[in-house]
Amino acid sequence: MRAFGDATRRNIADACASFARLPDAVEPPTLKRAAVVLALTASNDGDDTAFLLTRRASSLRSHRGQWALPGGRCDAGETPVEAALRELDEELALRLPAHAVLGLLDDYPTRSGYLITPVVVWAAESNAIAPNPDEVASVHRIALDTIERDDAFDFTSIAESSRRVIRFHHQMSLIHAPTAALIYQFREVLAGRQTRVTDLEQPVFAWK
Repeated sequence: MRAFGDATRRNIADACASFARLPDAVEPPTLKRAAVVLALTASNDGDDTAFLLTRRASSLRSHRGQWALPGGRCDAGETPVEAALRELDEELALRLPAHAVLGLLDDYPTRSGYLITPVVVWAAESNAIAPNPDEVASVHRIALDTIERDDAFDFTSIAESSRRVIRFHHQMSLIHAPTAALIYQFREVLAGRQTRVTDLEQPVFAWK
């Protein structure tokens, strides 16, 4: 169990600082920039540390009803960190300052044409979360112990790709990449491992 408090915040900040991100591509970008948030907060019982996971609203034009980390496309002139904090506020009414950021994980290129930057933040006060119904159907607190189980993730294959498809098992649901890949890398960072996930595949339904 990772008790929610300053000691855990420092430990996770140190783990993020020790993680060496892949360098940014030097060629002109062909993918649209986006950012998502691994927002760390208290679990449902208030003792453990958890991250926030959402279910996308059924009214959205793309990826409706899917599990996702809070986030979205970067606006013009906006950094991934700025976009991540803005999207967290817009989706969950959770407004955090820049110093809440603990670190960044590797950029993940999606089949749908985005380059996603995962931003790890510490959300000390999250009792007033208010999901925006236009974007979020529900919000869930996933204890870090959940993703550290040996059976939390598995890998399978599809005929359309030679790359492994990652799956995160959560409450009788299968969560796929990109979300599963980003959560998996965060799990690895917590364990002090430099594990890359850009080669992990998404299921075909997420390619659009």
